[in-house]
Amino acid sequence: MTPASSNPPIPRWHELTSDEAGAFAASDPVVLLPVAAVEQHGPHLPLSTDLEIARGLLAEAFRHLSADVPARVLPFLAIGSSLEHEALPGTLSLPAGLLEEILVHVGGSVARTGVRRIVVVNSHGGNQAAVERAALRLRVSHGLLVVKAYYPRFSPPAGTRFPESEWRHGLHGGAVETSMMLHLRPDLVQMERVEPAPSLGEDLEAAGSRIGPQGPVPFAWVATDLTRTGVTGNPALATAAAGAHLVAHYGAALAEVIRDARAFPLERLASGLASPVAAHGAPPQAPPPPPSEDP
Repeated sequence: MTPASSNPPIPRWHELTSDEAGAFAASDPVVLLPVAAVEQHGPHLPLSTDLEIARGLLAEAFRHLSADVPARVLPFLAIGSSLEHEALPGTLSLPAGLLEEILVHVGGSVARTGVRRIVVVNSHGGNQAAVERAALRLRVSHGLLVVKAYYPRFSPPAGTRFPESEWRHGLHGGAVETSMMLHLRPDLVQMERVEPAPSLGEDLEAAGSRIGPQGPVPFAWVATDLTRTGVTGNPALATAAAGAHLVAHYGAALAEVIRDARAFPLERLASGLASPVAAHGAPPQAPPPPPSEDP
């Protein structure tokens, strides 16, 4: 596996001059908008876990992209919507509605430069509702292609020897995230502080319940509903080798998403831009005037 430190630098939008940004937009590029989180990940992982993983996956993705795929990364939105983790120390969180507005305004600014293709690279599950709503608004109000890339939705890699239960229940700070952090930022991982974290979701599944934290019939939860520490999964299974395998797999998949976004046939999307009324909802209608008494 390629060490994380050997990846090429991520090409950043904000390192362009204004003239260069205009010329770049004219090349019909893909612009990536990364949104992460700063939140508790248990006693063994840093608050920046989702941010570090997003950086690592983007760096790996660009290792797979050739120069003929014009793509740049916007400044990271490091703080996401983490309401479910606010009970535990260190978590920073924005209301989902505010995160939605930030995404809409940043995407709108990019659209005004002439960009037509955006990939939102999300690394935190709690951001998904805001991303979904913002993406649709950007589609309606600016005519953009907005692709929503959330790496846990990608197919897992073959050969990573975690039990099936870990893939289903290791939602937060478990073997997957801990392994990637052991590969990307081992200096920030404290494996000596790993604790078992059996999840309420596992108990519900064992009891035959259709309801769970994820899946077809999820319930609303906060982290401490699932475990005392806010970790779900078994981080003791994590290894740096597994992390390298995961980062390589998810980074390559993200590179494919970027290529597909560049090749997406924009002409197949409905033409024309919607009015701001359509994007934000119609205002209340004034009552019609009374009929005139004039003949």
